[in-house]
Formats: sequence, C-alpha cells, structure tokens
Amino acid sequence: MKTAPQFFRHGPGPFTRLFVFALLSCLLIAEDVRFKYFPELRQTIGVVIFPFQKVAYIPANIYDQVDKFIANLYLLEENTRLREQYLENQAQLLRMHSLEAENIQLRELLGAVREIETQTKTKAVLAEILYTPRDPFNHKITLNKGSQHHIQLGQAVIDDKGIVGQITQLYPWSSEVTLLTDKDHSVPVQVARNSLRSVISGTGKNNELELRYLSVNTDIQLGDLLVTSGIGGVYPVGIPVAIVQRIERDPVDDFAQIIGTPIGGVDRNRQVLVLSLVDSMPHDPIEMPEIESQKN
Repeated sequence: MKTAPQFFRHGPGPFTRLFVFALLSCLLIAEDVRFKYFPELRQTIGVVIFPFQKVAYIPANIYDQVDKFIANLYLLEENTRLREQYLENQAQLLRMHSLEAENIQLRELLGAVREIETQTKTKAVLAEILYTPRDPFNHKITLNKGSQHHIQLGQAVIDDKGIVGQITQLYPWSSEVTLLTDKDHSVPVQVARNSLRSVISGTGKNNELELRYLSVNTDIQLGDLLVTSGIGGVYPVGIPVAIVQRIERDPVDDFAQIIGTPIGGVDRNRQVLVLSLVDSMPHDPIEMPEIESQKN
C-alpha cells in the first residue's frame, strides 16, 4: 500500500489544535499570575532584540529624514518667495502712500492758489524743493525753478498752510529761499483779531519767530493768528504767517517778549508756491498743473 505524499498529509484536527492552544494559554496565565517568571524573560528578550529593532528601523528613519529634508527645502523656497513678495508689496504700498500724500498736498496747494488769486492780484508758480541744508543754523532751501521759469528776486514762497520764506538768490534753473526762521529775515504782519501791525523776525531756531518792539500793554493774546499785512509789497495781504505761542510781560522792561510758531514749513512737503504780483509777471505766466480728481 502506497503512502500519501508528504504535502497531502494532514496534521491534528482543528478542535485538537484549539484544545492544545487553550490549555497552553491557561498554563501561561497561571504561571504569569503565580510564579511570574515570564515578565523577567520578556524583559531579557526585549534587551537582546533591541539592537536588532534599531537596525530594522534604520531604513524607515532614513526615509523620514529625507522626506523631512525635502519638505524643509520646499518650505524654505516658499518662505523666500513670500518674503520677496512681501517686501515688494511693502515698497509698492509705501510708494502709494507717498503719492497719496503728495496728491493731497498738491490739491491743498491748488486750493491755496485759487483762494489767493481770488483775494489778491497774484499768480503762483509751482516749485519743488531740491536741497535742504544739513547745517541746522542755515535756514535756506533750494528750488528747482529759476529765472528761466520767470522767478524773480524778492518773490514770496508759500505752502498750503502759509508763508515759508522769500527768494533771495536767483540762478537760471534754480533759486534759493531764505526761510522765515532765518535770523536775518523779517515779515510785516498784523494780528488777524484786531489788525495790530508789527514785524515778525526769525530767531535762527527751528519753529520759532519773534515779535519785537511791542510794548508790555499791547493787545495781543496767546493763540492769535498773525497774517501778512501787505506793507512793502513783497507779501500779499492776509496770508497766514504764525501763531502766538508765548508772551512774557515784565513790568521792568519796556517791551514784551512775544514768541510765535510758523504755520508753514518745508519739513512737511516737497512742493511750494512762488507768488508774484500780476503786474510784475510776464505775459505768459506758468500755470499750475491740472490735478486729476481722486477716485473714491
């Protein structure tokens, strides 16, 4: 009788296997509860196979590190691109703010021109500040308009707020302006409240003017607005010059010390207006540029 091939032989039946494994499990549970030999064995086996586990995990760790490195490269590239985009947007935003501020200042200048031309017989030429002195004791600026642009010596220079100074040096394509705060510069003014006339002079200090030779009982108050009186024919009548900020009256002295702050200033704007009487202007005066309406 021939025997069946080895691969056709059957082992123990399913129920036999179940019984054997169930009995083995019960024995292991009983041993683990009563004798507790297997926990120490498991710890020993864990210590022995730990180096093999570390070696087995090396490919997975290498894959994770490579994947993380590639992801960091992509993040670094994206971060660089976003940083460049942010800087570009910031530059554009700053330019837009600068253009918006310049546009607002030009509109205010245009409004000042129309008001002055309505009230007085003057014309205005728009000029841009080229240079400002680095020396704090030099109160002069240089404009980009000169004799070739019909600028003349002695003409008044204003901004959208008030008087800035006067043309004192003239060149073909540029001119020099002496500011109100220069110690050698004076402007005939009057108090807008009561039409009291006087002369205000620079002190050589920034943002400080002085009314000299007014008696201690002069009717002048803090906050009074000083405007040009028009005496001398250099400055048109009624242009704001300064505001009275400090008054010191000493009975011992014959004159009060009155300090004012100029209303106009070159530290806030790049554009100014050069004023002249209509009679002294050429027949073809330079007109103010048109400014487009700002969209809402």
